Amino acid sequence: MKPLITGIHHITAIAGNPQQNVDFYSGILGLRLVKKTINFDAPDVYHFYFGDELGRPGTVFTTFPFTGARKGSKGTGELTYTAFSIGKDSLDYWIERLKKFGITISDVQTRFGERLVRFEDHDSMGIELVANDQDDRPGWTYGHIPAQHSIRGFYGATLNLRAKELTEQLLTRHMDYRLIGQEGERFRYGTQGKPGDIVDIVIDKSGNRGVQSAGTIHHIAFRTANATSQLAIQEILMQNGYMVTEVKDRNYFKSIYFREPGGVLFEVATDEPGFAIDEDEAHLGELIKLPEWAEPSREKIEKNLTPVKLDIEAYA
Repeated sequence: MKPLITGIHHITAIAGNPQQNVDFYSGILGLRLVKKTINFDAPDVYHFYFGDELGRPGTVFTTFPFTGARKGSKGTGELTYTAFSIGKDSLDYWIERLKKFGITISDVQTRFGERLVRFEDHDSMGIELVANDQDDRPGWTYGHIPAQHSIRGFYGATLNLRAKELTEQLLTRHMDYRLIGQEGERFRYGTQGKPGDIVDIVIDKSGNRGVQSAGTIHHIAFRTANATSQLAIQEILMQNGYMVTEVKDRNYFKSIYFREPGGVLFEVATDEPGFAIDEDEAHLGELIKLPEWAEPSREKIEKNLTPVKLDIEAYA
């Protein structure tokens, strides 16, 4: 039987200034801005999608940038670090690039035999770059970052929890994950154990609860192939006592949501239909795209959104 869950689909964060958001993720990190739309639950706020050339599942970091939002804080019950995958020989390049733009980075760490660095974006969002030779995805570059050093997509994510048992049961019994390693209080899970599907649980029994606002993760979405497999996982979750939402149409995928036992908001999103349904692949992210129900209010919505521009040359 094929697995219903095949890894990470996307990770969504709360951010502050929209232009700084674009500058950091497209300018400094080199991710493609594949979609500019709105937060369906707050239409006066952007929803940016950053990823590879087509915004393939497993590459897309999305943000809700609220202008003037106060800073949140990392803590338990949250996804605290999003890890991106880079080539095994790319770490030195990224260390120099991040220093060039004044970004403070950690010392090089080794985790499960792979080297990585940690840093934060302008909102104090926790980010890691993991150098590895297990990722055959091509990555994306606007041309200002050498292709061989481009970010390939997600490596994985770290959940900071006070206990792991119930979350581990969810992942391994109902979401096609398995325990693949342990280092101290860090427990690693994967569907295949490859970049793009890794979930780490770090146990922090006495940690303070995280405060969600700018610089924190709103939710993590897991991949499923289509609407049929999504309904199957929805049924499994409901049968096992999880409070799962109805299917929500997000235009570029369909979604269901629920909270895992540690407090992190989980989503299961379909691989279909993708981001090219309303823009040509060569021009993804150039226009503000609205769901059909919001089109009658386009003039008002665009008036309330702060204009942003993509200035890649400034980050060459």
